[in-house]
Amino acid sequence: MGHTLSKTILITRTIELIAKKHKLSLNEARDLFYESDIINQLDDDETGLYGQSSLYLFSLFEEENRRKTDK
Repeated sequence: MGHTLSKTILITRTIELIAKKHKLSLNEARDLFYESDIINQLDDDETGLYGQSSLYLFSLFEEENRRKTDK
């Protein structure tokens, strides 16, 4: 349950980046992010993602989407 504030800020900023890059509403971007594997990894304090930047999370999100598209 630790790092809640950090995660909240990271999630919000990452969703804003997704919305801007893909020209989506914040709700659409939020839905995409919450359907990704990245959100599950962020919830796991062992990964340490809560200590990374929103740009890093965004890059992980983009890479995940590229892999899904390439399949």
